[in-house]
Amino acid sequence: MTDTPDTDTAASIRVMVVDDHPMWRDAVERDLQAAGFDVVGVAADGDQAIARFPAARPQVVVLDLQIPGPNGVEVTQRVLAHDPSARVLILSASGEHADVLDAVKAGATGYLVKSASRDELVAAVRRVADGDTVFTPGLAGLVLGEFRRMSDAPEPVDETEQLTDRETEILKMVAKGMEYKLIAERLVISHRTVQNHVQNTLRKLQMHNRVELTRWAIQRGLDDDDE
Repeated sequence: MTDTPDTDTAASIRVMVVDDHPMWRDAVERDLQAAGFDVVGVAADGDQAIARFPAARPQVVVLDLQIPGPNGVEVTQRVLAHDPSARVLILSASGEHADVLDAVKAGATGYLVKSASRDELVAAVRRVADGDTVFTPGLAGLVLGEFRRMSDAPEPVDETEQLTDRETEILKMVAKGMEYKLIAERLVISHRTVQNHVQNTLRKLQMHNRVELTRWAIQRGLDDDDE
């Protein structure tokens, strides 16, 4: 590893690992524990994941798509229906566009292919837990493009009237797919301040995660606004 794990931060993040391959599941669990995360549960199939989720109460579910029983897409829908505040990070061997879009439409806020490194996985879990979206390079543009294709009839933007100027400014950057770190640098504010503004926006618009917020903003054409 190139960096020392921030175990104080990671220790407060509860994670569940779902994968039907024992060696892979065990390796991911070990890597996350070594980075300081609190691995509160593991599951080998969709039924186990759904059954164990309520008691484990993970903040992040690291989930394979191709699992027995209900697949990863259905598991994503089921666990988020139980707890909309949870985050789902897909970790899959598939980089097929259809799989990525199905997962995101189900509510996943991150998607990594299994060729990702340990450091990339650890960083992705932290970012997803913070409310950011994380995709294997090349997939973020695919997701944003799909959202734009789905928004050929933009709705009125009246709801933005309840947002502050700063919240609207950050929302436009979120709609363009910018990461929190880049937004913070662009606006010369802290990463935590960006997160707080996004959380306030989610609360005001009664949404649960950045994927929903990005789709909403693109439907209203906010990604086309000049910065």
